[in-house]
Order: sequence, then structure tokens, then C-alpha cells
Amino acid sequence: MVKVAAAIITLNEEKNLERCLKALKQCVDEIVVLDSFSTDKTAEICAAYKVTFIQKDWLGYAQSKNELNKSINSSYILSVDADEVPDQELIDDLNRIRAEGLDGIYQVNRKTNYCGKWIYHCGWYPEFKLRLFPKKGVKWEGDFVHETLSFPKSLTVNKLNGHLEHFSYHNKSEHRTKAFHYADLSVKKYLKEKKKTYFLQPELSALAKFLSIYVFKRGFLDGRSGWVIAKISASANHYKYRRLKDLNKRR
Repeated sequence: MVKVAAAIITLNEEKNLERCLKALKQCVDEIVVLDSFSTDKTAEICAAYKVTFIQKDWLGYAQSKNELNKSINSSYILSVDADEVPDQELIDDLNRIRAEGLDGIYQVNRKTNYCGKWIYHCGWYPEFKLRLFPKKGVKWEGDFVHETLSFPKSLTVNKLNGHLEHFSYHNKSEHRTKAFHYADLSVKKYLKEKKKTYFLQPELSALAKFLSIYVFKRGFLDGRSGWVIAKISASANHYKYRRLKDLNKRR
């Protein structure tokens, strides 16, 4: 049987972590957690589930994940966020391929729960993510946000059955905070690339984002949740380009 390790990075994830670990215990051989010095009960939860727990300073998403992968003994890695949980169909499929043998790299369909409601539009579903891959020859890339997996073109990409259930936000305030955090990370990336803004870009990009999510990606079919998702995403886009414009002026 091919050995598979679950890799998780954490910072104050006591609300989500136990649900994640409980499911992973059913389908992987080891679980390794890289923590950025949480101040809640994250460490205690990891100890209760007897996972490998490592604490290091935050290096950014890609570098932290690559650092975590160095501590894994298994030949394959399942990259999971603390707020994600494999459903039973995915657990069964992971156990099947572990027994039959893994070949290549695998993507899984992620389904997001937003404030207690499953989202099936807004561009959030289906959402295929490359998450299961060989340890050797594969690494994460990206300096600021939206890290991507770099792997040899010789590896075949396969699809796993089931869903990775993503319990994203418990309330709108959490969504807004994270959306603006990612916007700040994007601004840092754009400044490094010396990217400029054009006339009315904050306003036009916000409008485009709202229409894309709510109309063209049929967010209206998700009801009130679709409206809120589109509105917060548009606000974050406006903030991102407004901030970039202001910082470029100061330069």
C-alpha cells in the first residue's frame, strides 16, 4: 500500500481542526501539522489526535507548505487546509487508490459551505484543486497569495471521487476580513511587479467582479448568500486597486 501523509498549515484553527483531523485519520497514514505559533487550543487538539506537530515562523503560503513537506516521510502528500474535510466518498476513494497504487497527481472537487449554506454557483463550484501528489519532484510556488503546485509535465492528472468540504466562513465579518487580507497581499505582489492602475480601475473592477459573480456565474441562484459573496468580493476588488493607486502616488 502506498503511504500517504496529510499536510496542514495552521494558525488558531481550534474551530475547524478537530473535524478535519477526525476525517483524515480514516484515509491517510500520517498527519503532519506546521503551526505558526497558535495561541488557541490548536496544539492541544493536535496532541489529542497524535499528529506530528511542528511550530515555525510564518514564511508565506508556498514556502511554509514546502517547509512542511520536508518533514513528511510518506511518498505521497495530501495537502489539506484546516477548514477542509474529505467527505465519505472521498475517504473511500483515497483508501481505494492507496490499496491499488497511486500514479501521477490527483485533483479533488471542493465544495464550500458559506455561513451554513452550501454554495453551488458564484464560481465556487465545481472547484477542482490539485491536492494529492508525490513528494519527490513537486513543490509549491508563489510569493504572496494563491500558491500553485509546480510538477513535472510527465505526471498524469487524475480526478478523485467525492468532495473536499470547505467550511470557509462562519459569518460575513470573517469573509470580509479575509477578502481584504488577500487584497493586501495582492497589492504587495503588484507593487513588486511595478503594476500601475488605469483611470477608474477601482470602480470598474468592482463592478466587473460583482457582475461576474452574481450574474454571469449565476450567484443569484444561491440566494442571499450569492448577493453577499458578490458584494464583499466587489468591495475587496475596489479596495485593492484603490490601495495600489494610493501607494503608487506616494512613490
